Amino acid sequence: MTTADALAAALPRRTALLAGAVLVSGCGGGSDGTEEEPAASTPAPPSSPAGSPAPPSSPASPASPATPSAPGDVLARTSEIPVGGGKIFKEEKVVVTQPEAGRFRAFSAVCTHQGCLVATVADGTIDCRCHGSRFRVADGSVAAGPATRPLPAETINVSADTITLA
Repeated sequence: MTTADALAAALPRRTALLAGAVLVSGCGGGSDGTEEEPAASTPAPPSSPAGSPAPPSSPASPASPATPSAPGDVLARTSEIPVGGGKIFKEEKVVVTQPEAGRFRAFSAVCTHQGCLVATVADGTIDCRCHGSRFRVADGSVAAGPATRPLPAETINVSADTITLA
């Protein structure tokens, strides 16, 4: 009688199946010291062309791309950026503002105080929740510290109703 058969006779079915799986996967080699092949029911993880395991895939939401936009890719529609406010693009680490109707600006979304991503755009400022720094939507200048340096400007192109990274 094998060890798995003895366990199956002595334990409830679920426990025996679990114990049997542990025994099968826990065996390191045959009696001659060689490694045994993995059980046929254990699929190998998918691998990338370089042979390393592929990262788990998850569906990307259409509203938030899985990868940052490249220069020339549409970042937003002009209608998505409120006048006197703005929108943060976390993947691209960019915030686009519209201080006045038809005038668009872009800044780094990385706070100059300690490198946190800014969290909101409201009441004419771009706000960092980490330590309370606020920056003006018109020019990225510091409206309230502890940051002492403005947000660096980013280059965008506005054409018709689209905004793209330059």
